[in-house]
Amino acid sequence: MEQELLGPFSGGFEVFGVLLVVLAIVVLWSTVKIVPQGTNYTVENFGRYTRTLQPGLHILIPVMERVGHRMNMKEQVLDIPSQDVITRDNAMVRVNGVTFFQVLNAARGAYEVDALEPSIVNLTMTNIRTVMGSMDLDELLSNRDQINARLLQVVDQATEAWGIKVTRIEIKDIDPPRDLVDSMARQMKAERDKRAQILEAEGSRAAEILRAEGEKQAAMLEAEGRREAAFRDAEARERSAEAEAKATQMVSDAISKGNVQAINYFVANNYVKALEALAKAPNQKVILMPLEASSVIGSLAGLAQITGEAFGGNAPAQSTPPRGSVPRS
Repeated sequence: MEQELLGPFSGGFEVFGVLLVVLAIVVLWSTVKIVPQGTNYTVENFGRYTRTLQPGLHILIPVMERVGHRMNMKEQVLDIPSQDVITRDNAMVRVNGVTFFQVLNAARGAYEVDALEPSIVNLTMTNIRTVMGSMDLDELLSNRDQINARLLQVVDQATEAWGIKVTRIEIKDIDPPRDLVDSMARQMKAERDKRAQILEAEGSRAAEILRAEGEKQAAMLEAEGRREAAFRDAEARERSAEAEAKATQMVSDAISKGNVQAINYFVANNYVKALEALAKAPNQKVILMPLEASSVIGSLAGLAQITGEAFGGNAPAQSTPPRGSVPRS
């Protein structure tokens, strides 16, 4: 009788038991957590943070514990959108960039700040305006590394409380207005033209200096040549004068000894020199004068006799007296 009464309910108990077993399996499986490499999970116990799960296999307490946040621990990159920045000299430029960061503390990154990535973006944009607004446009365009370093220092210090490490901040584009770009191009062209003119002037100056140095060296060498030539001419005149003096001395000695041929030598020598000078004159001339060749020959013979006597020779006596002389009786 009891089996007949429980018969309709026996099938229901079996189904309920199967459901309890399936539910227990689902609950137990939900407590098994596999954390992948490069990721950390935060665990909450009834909504309160208790611990952080590292990569690997973990089992949570059913019903009481659950995963709060899944934090990416790898280095990540965020694009910083373009924004207008006014520089210290009132020039407006459009700037964008990128930020690289890494979560070092999963719990602080999950619970110290709400919306981590938008917070980093807004913080970076604010500091870009602050840092670049304190610089002139020329500094802005030429000191990009300095801007990156200052931004990195400020943003990294501000995000340290969030368990974040900002590794790099890079400014990608700095776009001045078109009219300002044209003005800068004209300024750059004028500066380059100025440098070209300066270099050309310096080249001309160097060429003039070298030319003057060359002329100076040439003048010095020419003066040295004239000095050497004058020295040689003076030496030649000195030797000529010594020879002339020696010849005069020889003739004087001959005259003192009573040799009449010496006087004839002087007369013939001056006679020949006068004729030579007259013949070398550039003007046209006609000379009509008696030329007695025998007198010149006699004078030359007298010169030979004097020379022979001066060197100890026995020159023969003049047999024919020169024309104009009176023979002794």
